[in-house]
Amino acid sequence: MKYTTRPQAILLLADGTIFHGKSIGISGTTFGEVCFNTGMTGYQEIFTDPSYFGQIMVATNPHIGNYGVNENEVESDGIKIAGLVCKNFSFNHSRPDSESDLYTYFEKQNLVCISDVDTRALVSYIRDNGAQNAVISSDGTSVEELKKQLAAVPDMKGLELASTVSTKEPYYFGDENASYKIAALDLGIKRNILRNLAKRDCYIKVFPYNSSFADLQSFNPNGYFLSNGPGDPEPLTGVQSVAKEIINSDKPLFGICLGHQIIALANGVSTYKMFNGHRGINHPVMNVLTGKGEITSQNHGFAVNREELESHPDLEITHYHINDNTVAGMQMKSKSCFSVQYHPEASPGPHDSSYLFDKFIDSLK
Repeated sequence: MKYTTRPQAILLLADGTIFHGKSIGISGTTFGEVCFNTGMTGYQEIFTDPSYFGQIMVATNPHIGNYGVNENEVESDGIKIAGLVCKNFSFNHSRPDSESDLYTYFEKQNLVCISDVDTRALVSYIRDNGAQNAVISSDGTSVEELKKQLAAVPDMKGLELASTVSTKEPYYFGDENASYKIAALDLGIKRNILRNLAKRDCYIKVFPYNSSFADLQSFNPNGYFLSNGPGDPEPLTGVQSVAKEIINSDKPLFGICLGHQIIALANGVSTYKMFNGHRGINHPVMNVLTGKGEITSQNHGFAVNREELESHPDLEITHYHINDNTVAGMQMKSKSCFSVQYHPEASPGPHDSSYLFDKFIDSLK
């Protein structure tokens, strides 16, 4: 353990509620929307998932850091969460193929973390009162000053964040001699999505979020992909316009999470901010087309309006979340276009839904 005595730290919620804990030793103050993930494994993949940009993550697993970190288990170029709240932070780790301890990993990227928090009480509070902005502080800033600073932090509703995590320049992934070419719009894409496409004989060109349809079309792809990402989909009007052009091009289109919401908006179906959202690797989904259930990995705070979708003449629900009946998947009746609100690439999570990548490849043939 690196610290025998660790400084006190606090988590202050926007409604004034305070949870007390200890700093892991990285002093600072950080702001974001507080949310929780119910996964028992895969903390490194969660911390580096661009969809979590701007969010303070509460880990429901009581032990974080116990198996260290490995460079092969990142989903982007670095940590994307705004801060971490956990019960027990493990300074020591044990796993044969770990490359570092989690503290060193956090220290290099200056991530503020509060541990020794009653996370069961905190998660219960968030469940009852909804996701809200919060601040972690371990540098001695007064509560009154933190309240002033927190009041100035914008709400996630209406916040465009894809531009902050998208690639600045196009890049390629996979074998250039592969059978299929995919133009992927990066709204915060996870690396395991690219791995899943590449291992299915695809060569992918990843484009910045603000690329035009002409940019994507210049790659002469067999199909298009709209990625996951953080923030509210509504402000991404340019991306919605590109999605419309892709749909009108009659080439296959596959969307995941934020990409799913963009496809809905492109078809005139609205989205809304959820009370809490879905974040975890054990979410039950019903596949309407097969009548089979799937256990899925999910991470989203916005959803597609189900009533509007059900009354749309060219859209149909393919999957729904069993816990709350929210839309988990949809497809167009007249186009080769489908999307899901969860993560078939998992990482972490179950592989029940990896068949969706095969479905996309079949549409390319």
